Amino acid sequence: MLVRKSLEEIQKMKESGRIAALVMKRLVESAAPGTKTLALDQLAEKLIGSFGAKPSFKMVPGYRYATCLTVNEQVVHGLPSGYSLKEGDLLGIDLGVYYQGFHADTAVSLLVGREISEEKKKFLAVGREALEKAIAEAKLGNHIGDISWAIQKTIEGAGYSVVRELVGHGVGRRLHESPQVPGRGEPKTGLALVEGMTLAIEVIYNKGSHQVKILPDGWTIVTSDGQISGLFEHSVAVTKVGPLILTST
Repeated sequence: MLVRKSLEEIQKMKESGRIAALVMKRLVESAAPGTKTLALDQLAEKLIGSFGAKPSFKMVPGYRYATCLTVNEQVVHGLPSGYSLKEGDLLGIDLGVYYQGFHADTAVSLLVGREISEEKKKFLAVGREALEKAIAEAKLGNHIGDISWAIQKTIEGAGYSVVRELVGHGVGRRLHESPQVPGRGEPKTGLALVEGMTLAIEVIYNKGSHQVKILPDGWTIVTSDGQISGLFEHSVAVTKVGPLILTST
């Protein structure tokens, strides 16, 4: 069921999103060679708690961490661990914040250290561009398909592939609400965008094949061909004056 938010509820989500953005900034700054992914997760939980908020992901049945941290060929739902980040690793940070009754969901991918290839820089630049273009389509008069097409066109136009099994989603009082927001689609198709919709728009894409598989841990999804994957996400509200990014400072 589609849940539209009032202006007051959107303001509450904006506060959840601000906390998420501040926590994300600290995690990005802390992601350096030698840092263990579990240490980043522990930092995230501490920071979220310091705002009087809760980690959304720990409210997901069976999940024990505040973040999902993916490295290189890992796509989503990577479990924080004793893995030490290495120079040139591609790290995806995905986190959610629950505050005043509402969730906000955000993700970013980055390159660790200074020994970074131009190829990887280009790969992440395309993902950021795809998210920016997708958000621009989250406006009255458009449809879910317009958001999806913006992602697909940008990612596939650069020679990469959109992961088909994974999608963005509505977000609000629950971390995952209707509707789904795929990374592939056709303009002017799907659900019409209306005022008060709040969407977690996700760009989930691979350098090589779109095909993925799940590891024996039951959570971590990786690329089938072992090539790198990227993830970018913002929670966004559809308003009269255009898209409002909720997960920003």
